[in-house]
Parts: sequence; structure tokens; C-alpha cells
Amino acid sequence: MIDDLPPLREVVARHGLDARKSLGQNFLFDLNLTSRIARAAGPLDNATVVEIGPGPGGLTRALLAGGAAKVIAVERDPRCAAALAEIADRYPGRLTLIEGDALELELAELVRAHGLGGPVRICANLPYNVATALLVKWLEAEPWPSLFDRYVLMFQREVAERIVATPAQRADYGRLGVLCGWRTRARILFDLSPAAFTPPPKVVSSVVELTPNPSPLLCNRLLLSKITQAAFGQRRKMLRQSLKGLDVKSELLLAKAGVAETLRAEEIDVAGFVALSRALEELKGKSGQTAALQED
Repeated sequence: MIDDLPPLREVVARHGLDARKSLGQNFLFDLNLTSRIARAAGPLDNATVVEIGPGPGGLTRALLAGGAAKVIAVERDPRCAAALAEIADRYPGRLTLIEGDALELELAELVRAHGLGGPVRICANLPYNVATALLVKWLEAEPWPSLFDRYVLMFQREVAERIVATPAQRADYGRLGVLCGWRTRARILFDLSPAAFTPPPKVVSSVVELTPNPSPLLCNRLLLSKITQAAFGQRRKMLRQSLKGLDVKSELLLAKAGVAETLRAEEIDVAGFVALSRALEELKGKSGQTAALQED
């Protein structure tokens, strides 16, 4: 036991917290595993940690027991409030519950309102149905780097492999790998089997650490997004064909970026996509049509 609170299974039964597929819920009851995830986010002394989807609070308890000065837990399921309130009573002043949808909230504002100073990071067993959308939102945030010095997040294994992929792993490499490779250093820390969860998912889960790159290659993030969406949207085609929808001649764009026309998206590294986004910005001009692109 990591504290003197009741076992999680007892808490879930008492509060009627059956995991709901519609909310992407798979509860992790083993406090040894939640403690391992919390340690991966450490050291936690003086840290403010944002947790998304705490559910009955297994990881929440591990973060607080591990020394986090403050945990800001964002939960959209109101059924979990009573269980989390019991944890808040056990750790006075160290847990703040925010009831809401993390996709609609600005986490930096929550930290400024409720944080206690010191390092700030996100640690979460993300709901599978919104995990990728949340990660993209955080990595596209401005200004960069954000308040957070580390992201320790759980994903389905196949998503984790896409996060860390490079052109060396062509089958997994895509827009997500470009974005993560551009703004972070990402690595898979360890896996968890389906049997660790209730109900057990059909896939293996992986804990991923993303450390922000304080000085990513300079480019317009919105144009980078458009370039990668176009390129990977037709990943089996050569770039001279897949980039035709960008309202510039793809041959001119590729020549300006120094990228061969016959390459495919999965063969282009982060630096190559950055070069393409810079070339697109220059061809469009830094006002007028580029401004329109940014507002799409």
C-alpha cells in the first residue's frame, strides 16, 4: 500500500464507478503500477502535476504519495468526484479537481490559477478515445516551450510507436511522428499488458515520455501541419503528386526546399518537412495568402 486509503477496487465498488467505454475508461487498480508511472514523472518534490482522466484516483494517489506538491486533476466524469474528494481529504491542499473536458481547457491557465510553483508536468493514463487529439493540441500550443517540462503519458502501443517513429520505421511514421520529433524528444518507457486494467483493453498500452525541445527548428506550425496532412494523406504517392493540393506548384515547392520530387512522405525526416513548410511560406508570402492559410 502506498497510503492508508482503501483499495481501489473497494472505492470503485462503493461509488459505483463502472468503467465506461464512451469515456475511454480503463481503470488501473494495481498501485505498484501506478507508482511506477508516477516515478517516471519524477522527481516530484515541489512539482505541480496535471493529470487527465484520474477516474477513481489510482495514479492520483501515487503522484501525491510520491511527493507531488500539487496535483491538478481534470475529470469529465462527475461520478468520480466523491472518490477523488476522499483523496483530497487525505492530502489537504494538494489536490484540486477540475470537472471538465481537457480538450476544451487551457492547462497552462489551470496551472497559473492552482499551481504552487516549481517544475510543472503532465502525467496521465489518457482516455484512449481522445489521447492523440490531446497530444496534438498540447504540442501545437504557442508559445513554445510551454510551462510543462515533461509529459509522461499512457497510450495504446500502436499510438506510442507512431509517436517515436522516424523514417526508419516507415509503417508507423506519419504526421504525429513529425510533430513529436519536431518539438520533443520522445521515448517509450515501458509497456503494460491488457490484464493490468479493468476492463482489459484489447491492446497493449505503453507509457511514453516526451521532453520538450526548447529550440525546435523554426517554421510556421500551421503550414507544417498542412504539409504533413497533405503528404501523409496520400503517403503511397510521390510528393510531386501528394502536395498538389497546396495551391503552389509542387515541383517548385520541392525544388525550393531541396527535396526530391520522387520521394514519398515516409522518406522525409523532420528537417525535410520543416524545409518544405519554410518554402511554402516563402512562396505564399508572409502576408496575404499565408494569413489566409493560417486561419483555415
